[in-house]
Amino acid sequence: MPVAIASQAHDAALKRRLALASSTGPMAAFQNLRVVGICLFACIGGLLYGYNQGVFSGVLTMTSFGNHMGDYIQNSTKKGWLTSILELGAWFGTLYSGFVAESFSRKYAILFSTGIFILGVVIQCTGVTSAGANSILAGRFIVGMGVGALSMIVPMLIIDNAECAPPEIRGLLISLQQLSIEFGILISFWIDYGTNYIGGTGETQSDAAWLVPLCLQLVPAVILFVGMIFMPFSPRWLVHHDREEEARRVIRTLRGNVPNADEVVELEFLEIKAQSLFEKRSTAEKFPHLAEPTVWNNLKLQFVAIGSLFTSMPMFKRVIVSTVTMFFQQWTGINAVLYYAPTIFNDLGLSGNTTSLLATGVVGIVMFLTTIPVMFYIDRFGRKPILISGALAMGFNHLVIAVIFARDSNNWPDYRAAGWAAIVMVWLFAGNFGWSWGPCAWIVVAEVWPLSARPYGIALGASSNWMNNFIVGQVTPDMITHLKYGTFIFFGVMIILGAGFVYFFVPETKQLTLEEMDVIFGSQGFAAADQERLDQIYRELGLTDRISDTEAVEVKEHDIKAE
Repeated sequence: MPVAIASQAHDAALKRRLALASSTGPMAAFQNLRVVGICLFACIGGLLYGYNQGVFSGVLTMTSFGNHMGDYIQNSTKKGWLTSILELGAWFGTLYSGFVAESFSRKYAILFSTGIFILGVVIQCTGVTSAGANSILAGRFIVGMGVGALSMIVPMLIIDNAECAPPEIRGLLISLQQLSIEFGILISFWIDYGTNYIGGTGETQSDAAWLVPLCLQLVPAVILFVGMIFMPFSPRWLVHHDREEEARRVIRTLRGNVPNADEVVELEFLEIKAQSLFEKRSTAEKFPHLAEPTVWNNLKLQFVAIGSLFTSMPMFKRVIVSTVTMFFQQWTGINAVLYYAPTIFNDLGLSGNTTSLLATGVVGIVMFLTTIPVMFYIDRFGRKPILISGALAMGFNHLVIAVIFARDSNNWPDYRAAGWAAIVMVWLFAGNFGWSWGPCAWIVVAEVWPLSARPYGIALGASSNWMNNFIVGQVTPDMITHLKYGTFIFFGVMIILGAGFVYFFVPETKQLTLEEMDVIFGSQGFAAADQERLDQIYRELGLTDRISDTEAVEVKEHDIKAE
């Protein structure tokens, strides 16, 4: 996600580092293999998140699982609760993730959250014979805590390590998280399809058919846990906690294969230290009673800082943009499709669980493939056009499905072509989400905030995302049971309303400076104050003099977008 840096000195520092490192364009990744490798490894957390979003949709339709769960499959309300309790746990996980990551490091926070995830999987897979549905519910809630926390902490770690990479590959590194989520969804669908055959597809089906997909989560989770033990702490966290020499050693390790490494390391260290001082001074000014970075103060700061976003109209406007954008992202109906795709395909005339699981697997492929191009064109076309066109396309898909369902659902055998047309519309819907609201909504949520409020603003948007995710998962089975084709009308109308919200209330954030964002939200002075503070810190650290003494650098008069 692009990050506007409100400092001319930082512009010059970036140019100086690129000149020293002799690395530009995509080839820069080859001189930063350690950074790329750490980010790729951390994205296993995103894969776990995506896998959990998708795997239960197939498990819910398996005969052997239904035999264990009884009324939790037959009763649509209980079925919704069985699915959505993971999102409730994830919402809880997002609440504590920032505190753990800031107080104990991103490294230990990932270890802690992965341990919680593993515990939840073990409870799901071992307690079902004795505790039945209760073990599944408890395990899914605990697993949700783990994936919710990882969904916040992994991007933090990636962004921290992206600071030690040239701008040319930062956008690539940050986009890896979304791509890993889509890949997790993809493989979960196809694993469900394969294991559905274990012991047969009817009453003879083995418990392994659903236990294997759930147990397989342990493999990447254990790899992530063990691997993180050997990963370095993030340089930004080390600097923020006054472990400066250790931070220098980590940066030197990450960037040891570039020319003029010592000079590059020192410039990067000073830039990270400048950002750390900026955050500390911003906190001291706004919340002087929490300026001391103790564990208790860090915990209180998470809630006090988020609460402060509601105290002024300019900030409240940003709150509305962030939380309502996340609201509409979930009410596109995407997670209704991900959680209940086999059920939906059965209702659309695909007979047999195996066939519906096969169609569900195509959803995963389409979403994954359509997510890839967005990494390349999002900064060319802008956020608003992509969100609006994606919303209208998804609304059209929903309404076409509703028309077909209303006209032909009473006799699918005589209208096979119509059933397949509706299924293709579901696939197109998944693809339209993949290139639009999937990645783009998160970018908007990140970009609308000034530097000093960005961590708390993103956390607020994530909280809205998970809570609405929970509600969608809870109500969808009842909607499918009672509203039938009205379910698609409802989601279609909702996302068209989302297009209207984006058109009237969401500003275009592509390539806007922080000062321009202030003008849009009526908060003139926020970005100017941030810039003045950051420039003062750069002067104190001697960054500006260091750059001008080593190389004549042309300093632009506008902010640089580091991607």
